[in-house]
Amino acid sequence: MIYVTGDTHGDITRFKQKEIKKLKKGDTLIVCGDFGFIWDGSKKETKMLKWLSKQKYQILFVDGCNENYQLLEKYETSEWNGGQVQIIADGIIHLLRGEIYQIEGKSIFTFGGGDAAQLIDLPEEFSTQGREQPTVKETSNGLENLQAHQNKVDIIITHDAPTKITQAMNVEENGISFIQNYLDVIRKQATFKAWYYGKYHKNKIIPPYYYNVFTDVLKIE
Repeated sequence: MIYVTGDTHGDITRFKQKEIKKLKKGDTLIVCGDFGFIWDGSKKETKMLKWLSKQKYQILFVDGCNENYQLLEKYETSEWNGGQVQIIADGIIHLLRGEIYQIEGKSIFTFGGGDAAQLIDLPEEFSTQGREQPTVKETSNGLENLQAHQNKVDIIITHDAPTKITQAMNVEENGISFIQNYLDVIRKQATFKAWYYGKYHKNKIIPPYYYNVFTDVLKIE
């Protein structure tokens, strides 16, 4: 089974909650951005990643607003389940922007990143340097991959949300967000059964297709 949860921000206790401990061997848990376990390269972080990689389920994640992109970019890119990924460790995989994967019989479109206006304090030794915002290459890649799939997928996983959805949530944003407008284009062009995103730290459903997930662990039917 495939399960989805929201931003974990390097908090190992999130993976010890009863909802996640119920996951079985062969299950998949997808984190909707701000995974947070590739943060400072410390011994403590290495130990946590090793613990996560030993879990009976696999962990997949899209990047969020608050990531150490300098560390992420050091991982090699390879092909996995129909799309490009970065293998962080055994059973821990970074799903890249604009890719489509075949996972447990479902087609899943992913797009990480988010509006820079809501960045948290980052360690002094690194900066996102705008990497939380998508490049033209990444946005084009997403549109091209969707077109190659007749603009039809089962599931969409992102960190941020389309403009129309943020408006429905009454989210206060500073000006026009490029990534939210891009995701709005995806919303209009693509056919999908459900869209999960995590940026806004809420457990909220926007009927009929949108799930703002944070601490909840939702099963994809």
